[in-house]
Amino acid sequence: MSESAKGILSSAFPIHLVDELIASYQEARSNFHRGGHRLSAVEGGRFCEAAFRILQDIITGSHTPIGENLDTQKVIDQASKEPKTRHPKSVRVYIPRALRVVYDIRNSRNAAHLADGIDANLQDATLVVSVLDWVLSELVRLSKGSTPEEAQKLIAELVTRQVPGVQDFGNFQKVLRTDLRASDRVLVLLYRRGSQGVRYPDLHQWMPNTMRSNLRRTVRLLDAKALVHWTDETVQITFAGQRAVESRGLLEPR
Repeated sequence: MSESAKGILSSAFPIHLVDELIASYQEARSNFHRGGHRLSAVEGGRFCEAAFRILQDIITGSHTPIGENLDTQKVIDQASKEPKTRHPKSVRVYIPRALRVVYDIRNSRNAAHLADGIDANLQDATLVVSVLDWVLSELVRLSKGSTPEEAQKLIAELVTRQVPGVQDFGNFQKVLRTDLRASDRVLVLLYRRGSQGVRYPDLHQWMPNTMRSNLRRTVRLLDAKALVHWTDETVQITFAGQRAVESRGLLEPR
C-alpha cells in the first residue's frame, strides 16, 4: 500500500485533528521507547483529545474546536446511542471506551506513583501506548476500509524513534557516540529507523571508514543473535535488538 497513514486519515477526517493525533502519537511512542513513561501518559491524553473530536466529527459532522473544553462523556454517550446500521461497533463502543481508559489514567492517576510506593508509570505507559496503537490502527482501517494487517503496517511506519545520539543530515545519519563499537552503532542506527529498516548500502555509508570492511560480518553476527533481521539488502532491528539498545543506555549522546 503506497498511501501513508496520515494521508488516509486526512482523506476522511479534518486535517488539523489528524495532525494533532499523529503528533501526539509519535511523541508518546518516542517517550515510551526512551523511558519517559510519565510523558507517554501525558501525550496519551493529548491523543485522546484529538481522537474524541474525530469521533464527534464522525457522529455529528462537527467537533469542539481545539482549545475549547471538550465534554468527553457527552461524546461517549452520543456514540453509544448511534444506530447499529449507521456506525460500526468500534465507533459506537470500542474506541470511546478505549479512549476513556487512557484519558482517566492521564487525569485521575496523573501518571503518578501509587500510594503503596509502587511506581505505576511503566505499567500505565505500556497500557497507554498499546491502546493508542489500536485506536490509530482502527481509525486507519475505518477511514479507508483496509484490513487490520494493512492498517497496522501503516501505523508502524509512523514510528521513527527520536534518538539524541543520532543526528540527521539529510541522507546521512551520524552517530554522535564515538565510543561505540561497530555492532552497537548498527543497532542504534536501526533503532532510530524503526520498522523501515535500513538498506545495507546506506548502512555501509553511515559507518566510519574503519568499520566498513567488516560490516557484513558484523551484521551477520547480529542476525545470528536475533538482534537484527537481514533480508535481501534491508536490515531491520528486532524486538530483542530494541530491548538491548534501551537497556544498555545506547540512546543518549555523551
